[in-house]
Amino acid sequence: MITSVQNNKVKQWNKLKKRKDRNNTKTFLVEGYHLIQEAINSNWHLQEVIIQEGATVPDWLADYELTYVSDHVLKAITDTKTPQGIAAVVEMKQPEWADFNQLLLVDAVQDPGNLGTMIRTADAAGFDGVVLGEGTVDLFNDKVVRATQGSLFHLPIFQASLEEKMVTLQDQGFEIWAATLEGAKPYPSLHVPDKVALIVGNEGAGIASSIVQSADQKVHIPIYGAAESLNVSVATGILLYHLASSRN
Repeated sequence: MITSVQNNKVKQWNKLKKRKDRNNTKTFLVEGYHLIQEAINSNWHLQEVIIQEGATVPDWLADYELTYVSDHVLKAITDTKTPQGIAAVVEMKQPEWADFNQLLLVDAVQDPGNLGTMIRTADAAGFDGVVLGEGTVDLFNDKVVRATQGSLFHLPIFQASLEEKMVTLQDQGFEIWAATLEGAKPYPSLHVPDKVALIVGNEGAGIASSIVQSADQKVHIPIYGAAESLNVSVATGILLYHLASSRN
């Protein structure tokens, strides 16, 4: 039983709140029963399982060694207001590139909730994977992890230069759609190709102009009311499901 926040293990867990330390150790912290079970079911390796004193230990943790901590230690390492009494250190997984048909590309989205929601929606829409461009919030940020609701464990998610990745994708027969306003066509008017990559951009600045210029199509979502624009995760969801429905 670990009862002190000065314990070396606790200090190491707390370091995982920083992107630099997550990258150095190739691990990240996950909170809650649902997310931990999703990680296990998707064959991600749990390096350590942390259980608060008195918390329920489900049957699916029977094969794991548990580290017990007091309630104030768990509160010190977690960020939710009402932690469920369980956390885990999970090893990052390097995804493998495959023969994809539909991809989501993300350019410099900085809000963790937006990114997590977009990954979750791409998963729900049956997309093959996600590519995170430079300037995008860290995939393993705790708020991103929670917002994905486990979808980050289901989808291959890559981090790459979008400009370089676009060239590769176009060579592989992808048509690249950029969600933007200037010079864009309403999305329902366009034929959806067999292989398509959708690019969405930063909440305020949108997609970088150099990336937009390299896209095959510029698309926008018609606005029928007085709102100037849609939240990026909402707009992404509309376009993802439009593209997904073309397969059916």
